[in-house]
Amino acid sequence: MSFFKKIFSSEKKETLDKGLEKSNASFFNKLSKAVAGKSKVDDDVLDNLEEVLVTSDVGVNTTLKVIERIEERVAKDKYLGTDELNKILREEIAGLLSETNSGEETEYTVPANKKPYVLMVVGVNGVGKTTTIGKLAYQFKKKGLKVVLGAADTFRAAAIDQLQVWADRVDVPMVRQDMGSDPASVAFDALQSGVKQDADVIIIDTAGRLHNKVNLMNELTKVKRVMQKVVGDAPHDVLLVLDGSTGQNAFEQAKQFTAATEVTSLAVTKLDGTAKGGVVIGISDQFQIPVKYIGVGEGIEDLQVFNKYEFVDSFFK
Repeated sequence: MSFFKKIFSSEKKETLDKGLEKSNASFFNKLSKAVAGKSKVDDDVLDNLEEVLVTSDVGVNTTLKVIERIEERVAKDKYLGTDELNKILREEIAGLLSETNSGEETEYTVPANKKPYVLMVVGVNGVGKTTTIGKLAYQFKKKGLKVVLGAADTFRAAAIDQLQVWADRVDVPMVRQDMGSDPASVAFDALQSGVKQDADVIIIDTAGRLHNKVNLMNELTKVKRVMQKVVGDAPHDVLLVLDGSTGQNAFEQAKQFTAATEVTSLAVTKLDGTAKGGVVIGISDQFQIPVKYIGVGEGIEDLQVFNKYEFVDSFFK
């Protein structure tokens, strides 16, 4: 497929290659065992491939879709050599990702007709939510956009302090109240402040509690409703942050949050420290929500805009 001939930004691509090294090595180690001694793609190879994909955290349902697509190719072409399997996998998984991700984005952008652009960030504690917000703020500011942060995760004092550290590091204003304050009140103040400062982007952090889905749903609904008193169509994006290193647990978190609120995009973090990069493919496919950002390192530049072609090229390198 011609899209694999695209020229990728070398520095970004090198970081992505390095970040997905463990996933890539683990996958190809399993794949080489799956096709050992076989010259063509037959039922045995497909059975083994199914196991490889499932154990690479692609997820059962997505794996079955991929296998079905490859079976169709085998039936149509009559003969497919195992040496072609990598190329076919790249094409079919890129095709699968295409159904959810428009996916040629390489830059941090916000819609020109939305000012301020309000981004509400959700996710459980420990997934890298605060770090993702800080890195997003840095990237937007680097593009010349004025950014305001809102610390509406008032359940933990540490969450407010961590976000303050990032606000200071990136040198952007942050609106905060004391621990235990009403999150909707913080969000309201943050939007009012952002509008006064003529901000381009306002990023609202929210509490990461999942122990009671009804409470979470009520809280996030209230935050949204109160924000709309200041910016009528806010939030413009509800970004769910997931920890890629948790594999199937990330699926469960996605299921819980998509049931609790309307999630419009995903960020998958910590892919550099794990062999579970396949989870990006499964989550994107199963929830039909576009992956917008991926974390492939600890550096401030290592949160990348997700590009499906780059991702597939690095995963199946």
